[in-house]
Parts: sequence; structure tokens; C-alpha cells
Amino acid sequence: MKIRPLHDRVVVRRKEEEAKSAGGIVLPGAAKEKPNQGEVVAVGEGKLLDNGDTRALSVKVGDTVVFGRYADSNTLKVDGEELIIMSESDIYGVLEG
Repeated sequence: MKIRPLHDRVVVRRKEEEAKSAGGIVLPGAAKEKPNQGEVVAVGEGKLLDNGDTRALSVKVGDTVVFGRYADSNTLKVDGEELIIMSESDIYGVLEG
């Protein structure tokens, strides 16, 4: 199954975090903090402007992005994988390099 987000929405796959703390302690699943980075897996056509034009999104499929801690309120499972749908404005930046 594929998902095609609408307008200025972006679908992100959350990046996996290490299961150990900096001191080498293995953290149980409940104690781990959810990462605020992920890979863009799908993007919409763009933001619809008041004059009817569409502005292309600044992110593209494959970009690694940083987003807010609470941006995962719109999660869904596609083929057993948890994905997040968010607006482009919920993304703080793109990691490069």
C-alpha cells in the first residue's frame, strides 16, 4: 500500500534511536525517548495559496528532517510500519551532509 499526502502534508518515517544510554545502560522501550528526526517518504503537491497558485514544498523524498517532539499526533501504520503525517510547517529543518 502507498500513501499520497495532500497539499502541504509530508509523510515521515521516524529514525530509530539507540537502545543504550551514553553510559552504556540498556534502556527498556518505555524509557526511551522518541527521536525527533526522520526520513521523508512522501510529499504532497504543495501549499495552496490564497490566489489559487500552488507553492512547491521545500522538502523532498529522501531528506532527513528534524521536527517537534509532539509532531507525532497523526501516526498511522502502513504495511506494519509506523509513519507520521505532518504539515511542512511542523518541520524545523533538513539535515545536510
